[in-house]
Amino acid sequence: MSQVHVMDHPLIQHKVSLMRDRETGPKEFRELLNEISMLMAYEVTRDLPLKTVEIETPICRAQTQVIAGKKLAIVPILRAGLGMVDGITSLVPAAKIGHIGLYRDPNTLEPVEYYCKLPADAQEREILLVDPMLATGGSASAAIGFLKKRGCRNIKLVNLIAAPEGVARVQEDHPDVDIYVAAMDEKLNDHGYIVPGLGDAGDRLFGTK
Repeated sequence: MSQVHVMDHPLIQHKVSLMRDRETGPKEFRELLNEISMLMAYEVTRDLPLKTVEIETPICRAQTQVIAGKKLAIVPILRAGLGMVDGITSLVPAAKIGHIGLYRDPNTLEPVEYYCKLPADAQEREILLVDPMLATGGSASAAIGFLKKRGCRNIKLVNLIAAPEGVARVQEDHPDVDIYVAAMDEKLNDHGYIVPGLGDAGDRLFGTK
C-alpha cells in the first residue's frame, strides 16, 4: 500500500487556514498556493539521491554532494493544478513540465482525457502529479493511469487538501503511488466537495464561478 504523507509544518498549516477563508481573494489565494507548493516541495523531494563531487571553493578543493542526476517532471492536472507549478519550479527550475486535461463524461461519469502533453523523456523522470484538491480521487486516479500508459512508473501525487474517500480510491487503484498532502479533511459532502475544504480551487484561483 502506498504511503500518505501529511505535512504538519506550522507555516503550511497557517497558510492553508488563510486559503480556506472565504474572504481570501484570487490574488492572495494564488500567492498562498504558490508559497505552500514551494514549502511542500522540500518534503516531496527529500528522497532525491545524492552523489559526491569534487569542487574548488575559494579556500581549497572539497568533496561535496549534489543531486545524482535525478530528473523531475511536474505535471499539473488542468486547470487548478497550474497554480502549484511555479512554487515547485522555484526550487527545481530544471524540472520539465507536462499537462493533463480531464473532464467527466456526463453519461458514464468517468474521467475522459482531452489533453495530455508530456516531456519526451517522461518515462525516465520522477513525475510529480499536482492538483490542489483530492476529493473523490477519480480524476487523480485516471491521470495516474494515463501517465502509466505512457510508460511513467515513478509517480508521486501532490495535493493541497484531501478527503479520505479520494485517498482510498487512489491507494486502491495505484498502491505504488505515494500521496503528499498539506491537510487531510473530514469527508465529502453530497455534492462531492471536501468538508471543510476551501470550495472550488479552480474558481478561487482564477476568479471564475
